[in-house]
Amino acid sequence: MPRFILATAGHVDHGKSALVKALTGIDPDRLPEEKARGITIDLGFAHLELDGPPPGPNAGGGTLPAIRYQLGIVDVPGHEDFVKNMVAGVGSIDLALLIVAADDGWMPQTEEHLQILSYLGVGHAVVALTKIDLAAEREPAVVEAVRQQLQHSPFADAPIVPTSVLTGLGLEELKAALVATLATMSPASDVNKPRLPVDRVFSLHGIGTVVTGTLTGGVLRRNQGVVLQPSGTVTRVRSLQIHNRDADAAEPGTRTALNLPDVPLATASSPGLRRGEVVTVAELGSPTCVLDVWLEKSSRLRGDIGAARPLKDGVRVRVHHGSNHAPGRVFLMEHEPLGPGARGLAQLRMDRPIFVLGGDHFILRDWPGQHTVAGGVVLDTNAVAGRLRGAQRRARLQARADHPDVATVWIQTELEAAPALRQSELLRQTRFSSRQVQPALASLAEQRQVRLLGEWALRLSWWEEQCAAAARLIQTEHQEHPERPGLALVELRRHLAANWPDANLFELLLTELRGFVPSGTTIRHEAHRPALPPPLQAAGTRLRAALDTKPFEPPARKELARDAVAQQALRFLLDTGEAAEISADLVMLAEHLASAREAIRRHLQQHGTATASDLRQLLGTNRRVIIPLLERLDRDGLTVRRGDARVLR
Repeated sequence: MPRFILATAGHVDHGKSALVKALTGIDPDRLPEEKARGITIDLGFAHLELDGPPPGPNAGGGTLPAIRYQLGIVDVPGHEDFVKNMVAGVGSIDLALLIVAADDGWMPQTEEHLQILSYLGVGHAVVALTKIDLAAEREPAVVEAVRQQLQHSPFADAPIVPTSVLTGLGLEELKAALVATLATMSPASDVNKPRLPVDRVFSLHGIGTVVTGTLTGGVLRRNQGVVLQPSGTVTRVRSLQIHNRDADAAEPGTRTALNLPDVPLATASSPGLRRGEVVTVAELGSPTCVLDVWLEKSSRLRGDIGAARPLKDGVRVRVHHGSNHAPGRVFLMEHEPLGPGARGLAQLRMDRPIFVLGGDHFILRDWPGQHTVAGGVVLDTNAVAGRLRGAQRRARLQARADHPDVATVWIQTELEAAPALRQSELLRQTRFSSRQVQPALASLAEQRQVRLLGEWALRLSWWEEQCAAAARLIQTEHQEHPERPGLALVELRRHLAANWPDANLFELLLTELRGFVPSGTTIRHEAHRPALPPPLQAAGTRLRAALDTKPFEPPARKELARDAVAQQALRFLLDTGEAAEISADLVMLAEHLASAREAIRRHLQQHGTATASDLRQLLGTNRRVIIPLLERLDRDGLTVRRGDARVLR
């Protein structure tokens, strides 16, 4: 059963609520004050099921069986004093039922509601021409007048259906027009990012706090943990209903009621849950007070009113998003005021945080709250106040504004700002789903713009620069210090990765360096072999000769390296493994240590045990050498001391 949300729109007293009641049998006016005054003050709700052809063209020809469309209906107030309530009801709808009374025609709130629907990205509408019984003789002219008003709007081709709730005229035709329009639409998609903007809050005895709203972006389930944004309150869904029926889960495109335990209602004297909160999941990000956006100034305002004048930099406004609204200021990228119909980049800085996703639509109303002055699209939820007008940032935001629905563009601009991001976090706080992000990443990788490495998405040009920089640093180390085995990894990390988002990226870089070999705490080019620099070569030759003259009776270390040059040369022999440290005072050439080790191993294999004196005589050395040598072999795990003797371990 395809599910859609429909909202009414139109001027006060044009018969919106009466038409909803005639279509559904449900009176959406629920407040005593609404009954007494005869006008809608707050949001009302109803539902309707309609049978019709399935969505999409009939590719196979012939007649397909009818399906049932499920419509959740939001009835909005038309009076100018309650526009903020109207906006709270239309932020997540699929289809508008724009209502114009035949006897009154196009009126100021008809016009403002049309602007609001346009700015919020509503793409489909059906127009109901109500009270046609009062203007039957003028029907063609009235229809044509409405059609003229719809020009240059998203609903220029919307069907216009004359109706009368008194006579029943046109009601079936209106249902048919709704079904025909629904058959051209795609049901709300599940992008695994559920959001329910709360538009009604109340408490029931024995049940507790209940909220209602239009669910978009994903599924909510009974007993699921959720978070309320922007307050950050963590709770769970104890139970839920769809159109007054208990359910285990609610899907996108449904009017949904949630029972949220342990969440108090707001009162005049204490904070709590109220309209404007969003029921969502923690993984979608955080609320913010600063947004970078794309704005369009209204071109439909008329007369000598402040709201009709150009939108100025720094002007105070009211930002409406979903069922929430917040005071704030507009800061324009170009400083120059936005005239009627003009578009441009801007930053919104709000007095209190709101929760939005990149790609969301919003509207701006003037500070007195009398007129809708602009609408727009969120381009960046991680904006920083004051960082708006740089050339690179402008280019990134403009690219998003030009392609608001293209995931590859958003990914590219995201990686331009932060060149290394986890794939799971990429475009997390946007309207894009993983089903859009992953193919877009694969496409960018194929175009050699992005490198996908493990869990990371990397801007390829940046990553190649890091790899090239690492290679240069290692080669420079080889040139300046050929005696060293390579560049210390800690130094390479300090030069490159100090400001990288994650230490694991450095480990990945090491695997990407072709032709370079990590070894212990250093990394070298595979062709590099440590060599003494010319100033130390003579000292190195003398050291080798001194250590080679009597292989098992090398001179003491302090005698071997009496000056700084000899000490540097000795350090080279030790670092390269040509010499081995026996103790703090004794070194041997590595080949002689290996010979001594093998001779002692064979002797102990033959005799089982031997004293230090036995082994001293075996090697033809002295006590100064044999004792630290045996202690070295103990540490190496070849021998173990038992009393005054050694045995193989």
